[in-house]
Amino acid sequence: MRFRTYNFVKQIQTFCNPRNHQFSTLTTHTEFARRQFVKRPLKLTSIVCVYSSDNKKHLLDIDKQKEALQDVLEQKKIQIKDTEQRLRQKGVEIVRDLKQQKEITGQILKEKKQHLVKDILETKAKVREKFEEVVEKENVFTIPNILCMTRIAMSPYLGYVILQDNYNLALGLLVFAGITDVLDGWIARNWKGQSSKMGSFLDPMADKILIATLFISLTWQNLIPLPLTLLIVARDIALVAAGFVIRYISLPPPKTLSRYFDVTHATAQLAPTLVSKINTAIQLLLVGTTLASPVFGYVDHPALQALCALTAASTVVSALSYLVSKDTYKVLKKKL
Repeated sequence: MRFRTYNFVKQIQTFCNPRNHQFSTLTTHTEFARRQFVKRPLKLTSIVCVYSSDNKKHLLDIDKQKEALQDVLEQKKIQIKDTEQRLRQKGVEIVRDLKQQKEITGQILKEKKQHLVKDILETKAKVREKFEEVVEKENVFTIPNILCMTRIAMSPYLGYVILQDNYNLALGLLVFAGITDVLDGWIARNWKGQSSKMGSFLDPMADKILIATLFISLTWQNLIPLPLTLLIVARDIALVAAGFVIRYISLPPPKTLSRYFDVTHATAQLAPTLVSKINTAIQLLLVGTTLASPVFGYVDHPALQALCALTAASTVVSALSYLVSKDTYKVLKKKL
């Protein structure tokens, strides 16, 4: 049944073809249909084969619409390709612009960094100059200071000579040290430009180093009592430590080691008390007479013992005077 129906449809299509010579009359087609379905007729509502100029025109319109749609699709494809190309070029341009902007920004930051470092260094130099201006600079290479350094340098040798029992040479060195002590004070007071703030610290420090060396060496030789030596050395160490503290307090910021030990920066001036000067004189008298005792033969003389007691008392009183006096040192300020 299906095979016969299919053949019938194919034959109908063939007859409906306008090129078929059998499509001459409608009667021929009707007779053909009647013969094919005489035994088992099909339920067809209508079979119409119409070939006209309107159908042909309609088919042509469809072809034109198809071609127009194809043209539109081709144009869309071209537009899409152009858009993709423009997007690709835009992406390349954006990447190139970002790289250029990054290089420009990096160069600008580098220049700003250089300017900032330069400004910091210039500011630091200016601040250092300002701080340097606050502290008074002076010439420390003066004759009194050189004489003080000479006494400091010869003190260890003087102690060595005493330990070797060479009291004659030791006495000569002590006389020479005393002459330098007198000279440096006289030159500083009478010669212009020879007085210095550093000398106010250096001169008493030289005296204390010399006296401490003499006391220690003479005590080792059993010529001076040990308690007296310990008292004098403890007092001198306390005064030297106080000098370092005063230096630190009087030094303006920045408080660096290089500026702290720069002797050209005078920050304070020491003013020894009258009691301290008397005590120094008594101590020198004691070590001088004690050092001369082996030479002149008056070791353990009662006068030396009395002088030792006097030295101990003056040492204690001078230590208390530094604590009580308010004019022991003076912090230097810039002169306006």
